Amino acid sequence: MTSLFVDRRAVQLEMESGAIVFRENGERIGTVPIAPLTRVFLRGDVQLTAALLGKLGEHGVGVVVLSGRQGKPSLLLARPHNDAARRVAQIRQSFDTGACLAFAQELIGRKLARQIEWFDALRGQDMQARYELTHAMQLLKEHLARLPRAASLGSLRGIEGSAAACYFDGLKAVVPDSLHFKNRNRRPPKDPFNALLSLTYTLAHAELAIALYGAGFDPYVGFYHQLDFGRESLASDLLEAVRPLADRFCLRLVRKQTLTQDNFSTTASGCLLGKAGRARYYAAYEEYSEVLRAGIQAEVEALAERIGHAIEAPPFDADEETAT
Repeated sequence: MTSLFVDRRAVQLEMESGAIVFRENGERIGTVPIAPLTRVFLRGDVQLTAALLGKLGEHGVGVVVLSGRQGKPSLLLARPHNDAARRVAQIRQSFDTGACLAFAQELIGRKLARQIEWFDALRGQDMQARYELTHAMQLLKEHLARLPRAASLGSLRGIEGSAAACYFDGLKAVVPDSLHFKNRNRRPPKDPFNALLSLTYTLAHAELAIALYGAGFDPYVGFYHQLDFGRESLASDLLEAVRPLADRFCLRLVRKQTLTQDNFSTTASGCLLGKAGRARYYAAYEEYSEVLRAGIQAEVEALAERIGHAIEAPPFDADEETAT
């Protein structure tokens, strides 16, 4: 086990001898050892002690609280990386427009390449959608070729937005018709597949923010997504390259009928996954989390390597030092 999902009312979590103890109405109903955990996701009326929070932080376990009907995440982060030089170098690079553009071009390039690779595999499995997937692949390749010519972050965003429309046109050909998926929509999602995408992106974004913080980065200071109040822009950056992994997971859920239309409800607040469906989703997410976290770790390590080179660069001009 690496993730613990708690989604129920009137449950209390306490710490006892290196384990999380679950109590309901004062009665002990179960325990989970802390040692194997990397993440704890809480939803519903859950109470936990400060001692338990402190122990989770000591063990580097990030806590994600999903609140409200939409499951908006709040993060309780573990202890950060001790090397402040990495954060300083990150902030310096965030003001370098050329470095930000080069980073973003590589990032979106990986995203499009992974989408193309996935569609190529899908068209060999689903002959009925072969034409739509092939057409989407061709368009994605054209957009991929345009990335090096983007002269600014704005023009790069235009290319990415156009590529996203082509991508979802291809993706809808392989999503079951019963889910009524026509295009990407959110805030709120209007159909079951969009609800799955939004939930999975939310969890992946939280995972990224926790991983970045633990690696010594400031999740709020991005390169492609610029500073925006209340947004973890760096996590939003790396999420772009991780989205294809999340999309694969969502498609697997609906094509294997782990989740069907009956697991969702649609109200004025949008399309939401019901509690029974969430239980199935969390179990599947835990099974897939090794793949997702490997992708996240690879992105964080690539960023650390890039920032590492920046740390080696002198912080000011050598001539200025001599003159001083």
